[in-house]
Amino acid sequence: MTILSNGHLWKYSEFIANKNYSFEKEQILKSLSKKEIDDAYLSIKEWNGYSPTPLINLNKLSHELNLNKILYKDESKRFDLKSFKALGGAYAVQKISKGDKNIIVSTATAGNHGRSVAWGAKRLGLKCKIFISEFVSEARGQAMATLGADVIKVKGNYENSLIECIKQSTENNWQIVQDVAWDNYLLVPKYTMAGYSVMMKEIADQLDSNKITHVILQAGVGGMAAAMIAGIARYLKNIPTTIVVEPDSAACVLESIKTGKIEKIDIKRESLMGGMSCGEVSLVPWEILKNSVNYCISLPDDDIAKTMKLLGNASFSDEKIIAGENSAPGVISLIASCEDQKLKKKLNLNSNSNVLVIGCEGDTDQEMYKKLVNQN
Repeated sequence: MTILSNGHLWKYSEFIANKNYSFEKEQILKSLSKKEIDDAYLSIKEWNGYSPTPLINLNKLSHELNLNKILYKDESKRFDLKSFKALGGAYAVQKISKGDKNIIVSTATAGNHGRSVAWGAKRLGLKCKIFISEFVSEARGQAMATLGADVIKVKGNYENSLIECIKQSTENNWQIVQDVAWDNYLLVPKYTMAGYSVMMKEIADQLDSNKITHVILQAGVGGMAAAMIAGIARYLKNIPTTIVVEPDSAACVLESIKTGKIEKIDIKRESLMGGMSCGEVSLVPWEILKNSVNYCISLPDDDIAKTMKLLGNASFSDEKIIAGENSAPGVISLIASCEDQKLKKKLNLNSNSNVLVIGCEGDTDQEMYKKLVNQN
């Protein structure tokens, strides 16, 4: 190796196989239907400024890891929001507003989802209330305020901001546009996931003759991962090996897969992967994830900055990629899995493998991005 041969050991914290794995397309598409998926694509492709985001071949990295292809879906190019979340929140706003200019939408967010909701509200001329925790950076809060949202900071973590959002929205009859489902709140998260599934439609169109053998999906509450799996069921003929990756401090999908039921994590330490630092998998995604994920892997924060820098320096491909902290985990988990020969064999990663990783955001927090990539 040349890129990776500096004595650095790429780390993962835990790896498990899903003993209940059973990828059944019809069952998956009961949770998020073909019609819901197709309606989202047909709508979003008509939005001003829409174009498919690039699918980049990490050719230098695939050569070093002795894999056929590593394909990186670059969501830093998604509209002006630089994140896949632009597809979900804004689409959900459109669906629930139904052309009514008088409704007020609200959400709780760690950053990118709220920005999408604010952007979607601005597109449609709606008022918007955004609740963020004290741990959300000023830059992320300001980005939502710039889109016209009223940003309300709440003491405590993401869950505190969600509780406050629900409380004030109920009192004021605001329409909550959340990417998390709970009892009697399932439809809007479905709209959000349907928006995310547009990524897999684009990927299917971009693949040409290549078949994806493995896909690595980041999970927070599980919405993106479940949406991509539903997209696989809708658009791909083959079924790739599916790996979910999470921060080790907030591995709620991994812990739930272990027991076969939703487990709540008490987050003791907020991860750098802020958009993935979630303590409980959402209800709608869980119905998809619980049987269709092959493996789960958790990561420490150790390699986040290094990976962002290597992507930005064109060390993994022939072009520079602006990858935010939540984009790094797929690449890290793949490298760590290939460095562990037993794990590489278990995952059947070899010279015939075509691995899809999701670069879910660009420099959505520019100050954080610069700080991390400029670390020694």
